[in-house]
Amino acid sequence: MWWPIGPYGTMMLVILLSTIPLRNLLTRDEPDKRLALSELPAEIRAKGYHWHISLYVVMYVVKFMIDHHGEPMKARVGGYTHWIHGLEGDFTLWAQEAFRSDLLTEILSFHYLFVYLFIIWFSPIYFILVRDHVMADKAALNYLVIYLLAVPLYLFFNVEVTSSYIPGMDALLYHDSWYLSFISSNDPLDNGIPSLHFGLPIGLLIIHRLHCREQGIDIREWRHREFDLFVLANCVVYLFSIQYLGIHWIIDIIPGIILAVVCATFCHAWQPRIRARPQNGWKSLIPEKRSLTTAAVFTLLCTAALATVAVDGPGSDEDIPNMRLGPGDVNIDTIEVHSLWDPVRIEISNLGEPTIYLLIVDRDSVVPYADNGDVDWAAMAIEIEQGPWGETPSDPFYQKKYILEGETWETETSTPSIFDTQLILVMMSENDEGVGEVRITMHYVDDELIWSALLLSVPAFFITGLVIDQMTRRSEDVMGEQRPDEKP
Repeated sequence: MWWPIGPYGTMMLVILLSTIPLRNLLTRDEPDKRLALSELPAEIRAKGYHWHISLYVVMYVVKFMIDHHGEPMKARVGGYTHWIHGLEGDFTLWAQEAFRSDLLTEILSFHYLFVYLFIIWFSPIYFILVRDHVMADKAALNYLVIYLLAVPLYLFFNVEVTSSYIPGMDALLYHDSWYLSFISSNDPLDNGIPSLHFGLPIGLLIIHRLHCREQGIDIREWRHREFDLFVLANCVVYLFSIQYLGIHWIIDIIPGIILAVVCATFCHAWQPRIRARPQNGWKSLIPEKRSLTTAAVFTLLCTAALATVAVDGPGSDEDIPNMRLGPGDVNIDTIEVHSLWDPVRIEISNLGEPTIYLLIVDRDSVVPYADNGDVDWAAMAIEIEQGPWGETPSDPFYQKKYILEGETWETETSTPSIFDTQLILVMMSENDEGVGEVRITMHYVDDELIWSALLLSVPAFFITGLVIDQMTRRSEDVMGEQRPDEKP
């Protein structure tokens, strides 16, 4: 599939165009509750929705910082995909092979990106457009808080996608000419645990139920019940698609649900405090002494555990592969841009028996040859090696190598522009037998980011500590919610 504005632009265009029609469909029985677009600026001022916009800005900044830390830290923290594979095995490969079809792949690939972005956008805007500021607050908080909760796992407990580790498993979403550039720019492919594609909507569903219980409403009679069912239906689809597309392990869902519970509990309890801040001042956001103490102690313990166990811990063992292949498989890893002056030093070790073939290429050289989970290695290599007049490779970053059992290839590459994204392609010949096992380690100029990574993990531990205190006792200063029709 080709479209000039790419996957993200296409998704956002469809999202914006479908927002009002879907809002109208979900509120067809109560048109009087709808907010006209002309009334939106006044509603934003009246209900104080400016901080919702700030949350999304903060979210993008946090994501940028996390993405900046992820790859450089892997040399020190390693990964734990072998643990997950040891527990789960190759079940997701069966799910892919049993239901494999080109049409299903196209539908689920679009759904995977579209609905996740849609829920992030549509959830708060839907509640704003139906005049429910309480739920708009909680839906916006849900997005930021669950991502903050995932930060320690993303940075210190790397788990590769299934298509990078299960031999024979195809990356149906990632290895596609339409999605490859977008995915390699936005997804490190090692944030398997937790699955926020599943956890974020589950958190929203839990928030719905906590809200209804607070209001004394049966969820089946709630005015937003159809929206709740819409989110629930998409969770069911995600439960299958993240396995089928070669992305998540089944186990990834469990931490996603746990974080959803923590996130929903926090958002439900703290929304009234945040909403009351203009009247009560910043003191409304300060936890009571016991909650503050519990959160601080929990944060210190968890941060110390990360520093002493995860850093240079069992995941950093150089004899453990972080990529596995079967006959004919082609896997891809991304070389991130962290400096325009200092090169990235790359170490690739063959820990298995079959010979491993390697290419380092510019992403644009790969895109035309990726389709439906496959990469046409031979055609791509021939095209690159022919060069403009058959003299020099057409790709200035092109490097080619094969490594035998027990060998390690050390090389380096530079990126003179932020637009020069490079990929490492790893292949095992279809004529070989067995399982190829590879460990790729990239050393960046800023690979000593442990302390700032620990600092970025503090909000997750602090929020969890507050929720633990909340769930172990009934706080004396818990504020009740405002009803949707009350003024803030």
